[in-house]
Amino acid sequence: MNTKLLRSLQVFTAVTDSGSMSVAARELHMTVSAISQQLRKLEHDIGLSLFNRNTRSLSLTEAGRIYYETSKQMLQTAELAQQKIESLQDDPTGKINIVAPEGFGGGLLSEPLKKLCEEFPKITISLTVTDEPKDIIASSADLVLCFAPVSDTNFSSLQLATWARILCVSAEHPLANTKLSSPEQLVDHAYIAHRHVEDYVMAHKDGRDYELDTQRIDVNSMQTLIKLTQDGLGYAVLPEPEVRHLLRSGDMKQLFVDWTLPDYTVYAVTPKRDLVPAKISAAITCLQGLFAQI
Repeated sequence: MNTKLLRSLQVFTAVTDSGSMSVAARELHMTVSAISQQLRKLEHDIGLSLFNRNTRSLSLTEAGRIYYETSKQMLQTAELAQQKIESLQDDPTGKINIVAPEGFGGGLLSEPLKKLCEEFPKITISLTVTDEPKDIIASSADLVLCFAPVSDTNFSSLQLATWARILCVSAEHPLANTKLSSPEQLVDHAYIAHRHVEDYVMAHKDGRDYELDTQRIDVNSMQTLIKLTQDGLGYAVLPEPEVRHLLRSGDMKQLFVDWTLPDYTVYAVTPKRDLVPAKISAAITCLQGLFAQI
């Protein structure tokens, strides 16, 4: 299929799905003027208006609604053809769209992506890191890293690794130099929590437990949570692999080492396909191997 036409159809469906040229431009890494130009050319080629336009919104014309359904089918057919071609290739090739939790931007993906690029020079990667809830279908991702399997039957979930959570504080925070015998001593200090994570319960081997549920500050970003803790604003539950370097350097200290917090599991979620592209298999194998070493 004509690649220029495919690009125009991608632009058209992105604008239709989002209802905004500016949103579609961000998703497709294009300018708004380039989006507008693509739509005008598409309308000129078919000889009909696809959108009703006003200063506030876009809506499909009758022709636009018909063309939208056809466009989706054509794009799905083209994608399936590409997947079949890629599955026949000995060397994984093509672009991989990966969505990962924002905390992974702190370095957890550096080695896997480096290895992927070194071993498979024909692969290109588009990485989006976010801690905001994200619809996997809308993201158009080939591979999503998340902390829970997806129940939707249209997706496959594969467990990659299980890591520890620990209670941390800055080495400069008063708690770092306080003799701690009971979690109740935490109540006089600020608890910083992640907005999209449940309350944690610490457990001791003698059967005691303590719920961390009185947050003073909540944030929507793991990297921000780590930074605020490092800067001494309070204590926080943090993923051990993401702060290991800070513990080793002495910038952070783990509190209540005799108490445990729930582990967390990382899953690779992919759209369910009859044929898994070689590039996706290569990415998952790479992640599994290196995550197992963390």
